[in-house]
Formats: sequence, C-alpha cells, structure tokens
Amino acid sequence: MAPRGRAPCPGLGQPAGLHRGRLLARAAVAGGCPGGRHRTRRPERGTRDADGAGSGSGRRPGGRGVPPGGGRGRRGPGVAGLPVDRLAWDHPHPDRRGCTALGGRGARPPRRHRVPGRPRDRRRSGAAGAGRGARLSPDHRGPRTGEPARPAHRGHRHRRRPRARGRGGSPPVSGPRVAVIGGGLTGLATAWHLRADAEVVVHEASDRLGGQVATVPFAEGPLDVGADAVLARQQAGPELLEQLGFGAEELVHPATGAVQLWLTDRLRPLPSGTVFGVPTDLRAVAASGVLKPADLAFVASEPLRPRRFVPGDRSVADLVGERFGARVVERLVEPLLGGVYAGDARQLSAQATLPPVWAAAEEHRSLLRGLTAHRAGAAADDRPVFVTVRGGLGRVIERLSGDLGPRVRTGSPVRAISAVDDGLALHLDARTEVVDAVVLAVPAAVAATLLAAGWPKASRELAAIRTASVGVVALAYDRGDAAALPAGSGVLVPRSQDRLVKAITISTSKWPHLADRRRLVLRASVGRVDDDRALALDDAALAERVDREVRAALGLLGPARERLVVRWPDALPQYLVGHHAKLDRIRHLLEQGPPGVHLGGASYDGVGLSARAADAARLANDVRWQLAQRRTEGATP
Repeated sequence: MAPRGRAPCPGLGQPAGLHRGRLLARAAVAGGCPGGRHRTRRPERGTRDADGAGSGSGRRPGGRGVPPGGGRGRRGPGVAGLPVDRLAWDHPHPDRRGCTALGGRGARPPRRHRVPGRPRDRRRSGAAGAGRGARLSPDHRGPRTGEPARPAHRGHRHRRRPRARGRGGSPPVSGPRVAVIGGGLTGLATAWHLRADAEVVVHEASDRLGGQVATVPFAEGPLDVGADAVLARQQAGPELLEQLGFGAEELVHPATGAVQLWLTDRLRPLPSGTVFGVPTDLRAVAASGVLKPADLAFVASEPLRPRRFVPGDRSVADLVGERFGARVVERLVEPLLGGVYAGDARQLSAQATLPPVWAAAEEHRSLLRGLTAHRAGAAADDRPVFVTVRGGLGRVIERLSGDLGPRVRTGSPVRAISAVDDGLALHLDARTEVVDAVVLAVPAAVAATLLAAGWPKASRELAAIRTASVGVVALAYDRGDAAALPAGSGVLVPRSQDRLVKAITISTSKWPHLADRRRLVLRASVGRVDDDRALALDDAALAERVDREVRAALGLLGPARERLVVRWPDALPQYLVGHHAKLDRIRHLLEQGPPGVHLGGASYDGVGLSARAADAARLANDVRWQLAQRRTEGATP
C-alpha cells in the first residue's frame, strides 16, 4: 500500500499533485513564500559540502562560536568530469555516529597523547582544502569536561549501531520528539536516519513528496523531470542507495559523458581535461575550436603572470577571468554553471560553487598548474561520475517514505515556530505541537518565514538568499527524424547565445536503460537568474519555442510527437559572493536564540542529490547530539 499522498510507482501512476502542463511545486508554508515572482508553492531543492559548520542545532555548551562577521569557508576536492546535470561539490559526512544515551556506540576513548577533555582543534584527516583558510566543523571538536561526547567518526574501530535496511523499516519508537519540516530528499532521509532514535514526524505542506525529485510517465515509460542522477564519486549518495536496498542490478551509469557546446549555430565538443570548464589540457582546448588563438595564448601564459592577492571570496568571473580570460568564462565555465545553478558567473561565489578551483587558486601560484595537479589526482578514481536508478529516482523517495510510513504527513503546512518552556512549538492550521527538535529541510525563504518570530535576525539573513526559477521541457521524437543526431549525452548553451534553452540532455543516449525506447527522448532546461523570458510563456508557447530550438541544435527533421512542461519556481539557490560567510552568520544567530533548530537543504550547502544525502546524515547526527545533551542536562541534579 502506497504511503499517503503517493502513487505506488512512478512507472505505473502519476505522483499526486503533478500534472502535465501544470506547475510542479511544493512548499512548507501554504500559499508559497514572499520574495519570488511566482506565488505558487515551491519545490524542495535538492548542498555546500557536508564538512560545513554546525546547522544551528542549538547552543552547544563549551563549543566555540562563530564570530558575527562570519568566517572563512572550507574547500572541497571537486570532481573532474563533464557534468551536464546538477552537481554538488560535497564531502561525504559520517552518518553512523551515535550517542550512548540514544543507544549508539558513544565517543571513542581518549588517544594516548591527548589530554581528556581538551578540545581537538584539528581538521579531518584527508579532507581537501585543509590548509590555509579551511574551516573547522563542530563535529571535529572534542568534549569539555562534564559534557556528553560528540559522536565518534565512523572510521574508528568501534562497532556501529545496527541500522535497518531495505523496505521493512522500524516501528515508531517512544522517546524524544523531532519534527522534520519539508518532504524532499533531505527531509525524508533525515527522518529515515532518526526513525529508530526518536518520535519523528515529517510535515510536508504540499500533496506530494520528493521536492525536486519527480518521476512521471512519459514516452512509454518513467522519466525523471527533476534531478536525474546522483553524483557517484561522493560517498553519501551511493551509500544511501545501498542502505535503502538498491542492488547493483537496479543502478545504471551513463553510457557516455561527451558533451557538445552550441556556439553560433554550430556544435563544438566541450574539451576534455577541464575542471568544471576551467581548462588544463591546452591541446584538447585547441582541437575543440572553442577558443581563438589569442585566447589560447593567454591561457598558456597563465603560469608566467604574477598572481594578484585578493582577500576574501571572489566571483567566478573575477577569479577565472583574471587568470584565463573572459572567453573561457563565457564559453566553458558559465554554460556548466548555468546547468547547475542557473546563475551568473559575475555574481556566483567561486569559493562556494567551484571549490577545487578556489582551492587551487589559494594554494598554488599558478591556477593552471594547481588544477592540472588536481585533475591528475582525480584521474586515479576510475568510478563512474553519475549513477541513477532503473525506473527513476522517484523510487528513492518511495522507499524512504515507505519505510517511514505514518510518520510522513502530506498536506501538513507549518505556519510558524516558537520557543516554549519544554521545547519548540509548531503552529499548524488547527493545532500546536511541542517537540524537542526541529529540522528545517526547506528553502531559505520558507525557513525565514517560520523563524521570523523567535529568530528575527537569522530570518532576515535567510530571506536575502536569492533563487532562480527554471523549467524542464520533455520531448519525444520519431527515431527516423534523428538520423544525424550528434554523439554524446547532451548540449550546453552559453548565456551569450541569447537562446531560451540552456541545456539539452538526450536521455535515450545518456542512459542505457532508456535506449530501447521506441522514440528519442530528451529533456531541455530553461530559465536563468534575471531572465524570465522562458517562464513568462504559457506551456504551449514554451513547448513550441523549445521544440524549434532543439531541432535546430540537433538537426532533427520533424517536430516532437510528445511534449511535457514542468516548472520549478524559485528552485535553484544562488550562492553569491560571500555565501559561506553568510551561512556562518545565520548559524551563529540561530545558536544565540532558543536551542533545537537544525537548518539544512539546498539553499546552503550544495544542490546535488549526494550533497542532500550527506546533509541528511549530518542533520541526523546533530539532532542525536542535541537530544543527548538535553537528556544529560535534565539528569544533572
């Protein structure tokens, strides 16, 4: 029996609340959120890396605070490859840590040469970017005398707390009360991790679950019309799939990673050997024809030019453009950023959106040589870059919600959160519920509304995080009209080309399990920050315009036989310059208010599904720690 508000299977029934040619959206506050063009319900967004600072889970006695002005961000290793769909440069974060008070294994014993009770002021072993400018996570600080220990890292030689696997799940437990607001991947996975530790309830305002994960029937089978892949080289995503019981026979890797660029009515290959579009192999760039000889000469001279020191964060266009030239930003870097963030390279934070590039710029005199070294290290990893699930990623949402069962409530909007003597009060339409902890797995604007009364300063900071509205147009063509289909999995379109379409994914070429479809199936992405031309059209006009552009790009001979428009208003957060410092301020402000609020979601720490899975594991661990602290303080005479 399917969970409340869900169809049994994406391939057999359409998810509740999703209609052809209509808006696909969800929100944690009924009626949408202020500040956006669209006043409809918002979809959940699929993070910065999981090594980030604490999530504002309540003041931790003895923990070091973040200064109100913010701090310097951390850097991640990134992934070398050619991402067309959303990527997140997220570190995997341990999620098998537990507190003794909650049935976990507890903290590790003190090391031989460490004084018990002294905080450990060190970065995680092996974390990229642990040099100058890296930031410590609260998870890496030791307990002070009289405090319960923070959960130990899973690398230590203590037995793990048993975990339920597969579809069965575990019955509701009697214990601390935890509310998770938001039924996207982050919220559901957080609740799934906590289901054996607390009385956890997920509140989803809309009538569907999954956030930006949505699988619908299209062209003789299921098709993902939101996120369509998990970053396989980040541990958290594949690990969650394994924990949910997805075996190797149910997982699929892309058949090809080649990508084309649509430049002045001609397709050119995206050069190999780039790090998120930033070139490291000059021969490959020259062979692609993307850059002019003068541009190539400027790139080649990068190691010879002096480095300009600029304190603090910088925009992508400023950092990359200074070292490699404006044409590299325009034709190589921004098309990839457009697919991930729908953003503007002149505004996006290099520190938050391109961690490997930022790290190389911080640690090497030459950015070219630093990225070449990074790519050489990444080349040793022969794992596929992406993975997906047969039948669509909607199956992941179904499995999470199926394990949680009655703990998930759709059509349950939370209006506000306030502090009370014995915890936090959730104000719903007809009642108030008091809980011990709240996880806000919702967009920043929704969180700002919920926290306005008790955490006004944090609310104002959250409300200032910008978003971009995007859309997906699914198209199916007769195979006979695609005789000259270009090689590769898709096409990227630079902003400078002034087209509505920003990216095309040829789904039946990219994914082997879709290759036997009778028709050619593809997805076209539209919408950028500060460019609402596409989304201002109605569904019929938008589908017609996108169909024409796709045929022109791919050389298709006839019009699409099937069309489907899915809109995602305010879906992609904009990690603007200073993003990490803003997150530090928000989390510091939350810690100054009533304890028990935990902040997570794509607005903060990365937009990919692996980043969301890592965020969920971190949030669950932070909640366990907070509950153990509360229990310890309650037992103290």
